[in-house]
Amino acid sequence: MTQPLLKGMEGAFIPVTDPAKSAKWYEDKLGCKPLYEEEQAVTMKLAEGSQTVITLVRTPNHKPMEFPGNGFGVGKYYNFIPLDIDETYKLLIERGVEVNSIGGEGTTRYFTFYDPDGNPLGCCN
Repeated sequence: MTQPLLKGMEGAFIPVTDPAKSAKWYEDKLGCKPLYEEEQAVTMKLAEGSQTVITLVRTPNHKPMEFPGNGFGVGKYYNFIPLDIDETYKLLIERGVEVNSIGGEGTTRYFTFYDPDGNPLGCCN
């Protein structure tokens, strides 16, 4: 068997119209913290102790991320791991975030929510 070469994901790149404006939303709604800010992108830490960052990248003629149609039923590129999926769902709604209903089976539950640019993002436990 081949030994794994990868140990995790360092970051994800999310296309946005205005990195500074989006960073404020990601901070206010999700609790992300800015690490590096420049005109074309803002890199944010997901949470204290997390190695994963997101980089909000300015994209001219922005279109929300769209996952290609498929038979598996996935419609987004990223699923974030919530501390508590029910509490996260409730808080996002209270914070005015567009959120789809919770789905799933057994111990796996998930939902999709949208950033201000219409990018679909997910939470999955």
